[in-house]
Amino acid sequence: MTDRPTAVVTGASSGIGAATARALAKAGFHVVLGARRTDRLAEIAAEIDGTAVRLDVTDPESVAAFAAAVPGAKLLVNNAGGAKGLEPVAEADEDAWRWMYETNVIGTLRVTKALLPALLASGDGHIVTVTSIAALEPYDNGAGYTGAKHAQAMLHRTLRGELLGQPIRLTEILPGMVETEFSLVRFDGDAGKADNVYKGITPLTAGDVADVIAFAATRPSHVNLDQIVLKPRAQASGMRAYREG
Repeated sequence: MTDRPTAVVTGASSGIGAATARALAKAGFHVVLGARRTDRLAEIAAEIDGTAVRLDVTDPESVAAFAAAVPGAKLLVNNAGGAKGLEPVAEADEDAWRWMYETNVIGTLRVTKALLPALLASGDGHIVTVTSIAALEPYDNGAGYTGAKHAQAMLHRTLRGELLGQPIRLTEILPGMVETEFSLVRFDGDAGKADNVYKGITPLTAGDVADVIAFAATRPSHVNLDQIVLKPRAQASGMRAYREG
């Protein structure tokens, strides 16, 4: 066991999740990393002296087993999620929509419910949920993802009120364009389409977002950073960005 406070990070095998695990470990947390790709989890856990536990947020039994493996926690970072497809509503793929809602919304609900008793019992808990600027506005061809992120954000923002008076803080992180595996997943592994998303722009990195999460998590207990929106300098909104060339 460790005397460091425990932080749980979902979707921790790559991207923002992996970078957040590293940043929180540097900030003094013992990090429990959850994701499906256990080989990558194990590598990162070994690097930061953390704990890797398999987690599939779309599987209730997996979430229950994961929570049982975490006896105590002070911080939960709900990072698992993603997008699939970029089609107009008229051509929407219902299976892709179901996956986005199951992963982003129901997955966040499952993990939060499972770990909330431990977070409250810590006497100074904190829930950080990574949504997106897609939780603030619609954009063409993105209704499935923006809808899921709006729903995930409503879950988190509702908890902010429901937990008033309890020893727990809630922070929503809303990133704009971040270059990770996100677009590769969205376009079913099409690297050309994924690269085109960031063409002519310098996007945020996973480390940029992780630094902000670690900052929020290390504020004094009475300080609650409710929402943090971060975007590349060249991006004004989901539909508007300046691209060179």
